Amino acid sequence: MTHPVPIHFRPVELDQLARLTGRIVAFADAAGSPSPGVRRLDRLTKGAVLRFLNSEAFGRLKPGESVELAWPAGLLAEAVQIIRLPRRADAALARKAGGAIGKVLSPAGTTVLAESHPMAAEIAFGVAMRAYDFSAHKTGEKKEPGSVHVMTANPEAVATAAAPGAAVAEGVFFTRDLVNEPANILTTYDFAARLAAMQELGLDVEILEEEQLAKLGMGALLGVGQGSESPSKVVVMQWHGGEKGAAPFALVGKGVVFDTGGISIKPAAGMEEMTMDMGGAAVVAGVMRTLALRKAKANVVGLVGLVENMPDGRAQRPGDVVRSMKGDTIEVINTDAEGRLVLADVLWYAQERFKPVGMIDLATLTGAIIIALGHENTGVFSNNDDLCNAFLKAAKAEGEGAWRMPMGDAYDAKLKSRIADMMNVGGRDGGAITAAQFLQRFVKPETPWCHLDIAGTALLKSDSTLAPKGATGWGVMALNRLIQEKFEGK
Repeated sequence: MTHPVPIHFRPVELDQLARLTGRIVAFADAAGSPSPGVRRLDRLTKGAVLRFLNSEAFGRLKPGESVELAWPAGLLAEAVQIIRLPRRADAALARKAGGAIGKVLSPAGTTVLAESHPMAAEIAFGVAMRAYDFSAHKTGEKKEPGSVHVMTANPEAVATAAAPGAAVAEGVFFTRDLVNEPANILTTYDFAARLAAMQELGLDVEILEEEQLAKLGMGALLGVGQGSESPSKVVVMQWHGGEKGAAPFALVGKGVVFDTGGISIKPAAGMEEMTMDMGGAAVVAGVMRTLALRKAKANVVGLVGLVENMPDGRAQRPGDVVRSMKGDTIEVINTDAEGRLVLADVLWYAQERFKPVGMIDLATLTGAIIIALGHENTGVFSNNDDLCNAFLKAAKAEGEGAWRMPMGDAYDAKLKSRIADMMNVGGRDGGAITAAQFLQRFVKPETPWCHLDIAGTALLKSDSTLAPKGATGWGVMALNRLIQEKFEGK
C-alpha cells in the first residue's frame, strides 16, 4: 500500500539554514512580528523575505495560502515557501497550511520551520495527507518526495502529539488506495486478501464465502453478484480494544468492486469511475486499520459485502424477486440499485450476530445525493438523534462535510411492491431518501443507526485541501474521532 511520507521532528537549528537543500518552509502572519527563523532567512536572503512580508502580495494571501521565493540568493535551497498562518490558527487552518507544503515536496528534502507554533502536529498531519500519490500503475521514473524535517522548539512533545495523526493518515491512505485501484486488480478475491492481511495488526478477520452466505439466507446480496466471475464475499473484521465481552460498535460498508449497473446497464460515459463503488467498504477498512494502529480502547466490528455487478446470462433481471436474510422479499425493479441489496443482508447479519450498541453504514449509494448536496457534503440519515449528532460533531471537527437529510413514512410508502414485500427503488424524486428508507427496513428499532451516502465525497475530479484528485478517504477521520469520543475511555 501507499504509506505516508515519513516526517521527522528535530530541534530548531537556525545555523543550518544556509546549507539546507531542497525546500525551506516558514510561517508568518504580519511583517511586524517575524519569528527568529523568518528573521534569519531574511538576513540570509539579504532582505528578500521581509520585503515580501511588507508587500501587497502577502497582504492578499488568505490564511493557509503560500508563496514561494525560487532559488533565493544566500541559500542552497531551491525555494523558500512562505505560508500565512496565525499563531492562533485552528486545526483545520493548520492542516490547510500543511497541505500547501505536502503538495510540493522536493526530492531533495523539505525543512519546515515550525519553531514554537502550537499547531505543529496538525501542520505535519496536513503535510502527510496531501503528499499522497497513487502511482502504482505508472511506468518510468517516479518522483519520490525527499525527507521531511519539522524544526520545532519541542520535538519530543510534538512527535507524541503527531503520533495518532500518523495512524489516521495510514488508514486514509489504505482507503484511498482501495478506491483508486482498477477493478481488474481489486477483485473480490484481492479485496478480501488485503483485509485478511490486517490480521498482522491485531484484527480478527473472517471471510464468509458464497456457500456460507447462502446458508445464512443472504439472497439479496448473492443476487447482485450472480452474473460475475468474481464470487461474492462478506468480510468481518473485529477489533477487541474495549471491555471484554462488551457489545461492539458496528461499521458496515458497500463493496461493489465494479458496477456496470447489471442488466439495467449504465451509460458508457463515466462508467470507468464505477471502480469506486466499493468506497463504503474501503472507508470501513481504513477505519479498522486506524483503530488497530493506534490500539483504540473500544470494541468495533467492521463488515463489508464484496460483490461485482455484471451483465451475464446468469445475471439478476429487473422484475426478479429475492429473499433477504431477514426474510423479507424484494422486487428488483432496477439492477443498478444494487448497493442497498448488499447492505440489507450485511446490516441484518451484523445485528443478529453482534447485537451492536450502534451501527453506521457507508455507501456510494445514489447519484441523487450528488444532485442534492454536490461534492461538499455526505448525506446523513439516521433513526437516532444522539448518534447522528455525535457523528455530525465529529465530522465538523475533522473538516469532513456532512449534512443530515430527512426521512419519513411518506418516503417509505414509495417502496410498496405489487408482488413482494417491497421494491428496491421508489422513483427518481427523493431518490437518496427512499434508498435510506429501504435500508432502515433492515435496521431493528432498538439499534441506533446512521446511513452515510458518500457518492459525492468518496472521489473528486479536482484537488482538495488534503488530497490530490481521485479518492479522498472521506469518513476515516470523522469515524475515528466518533469512536474515540463516544466509545473510548468509558
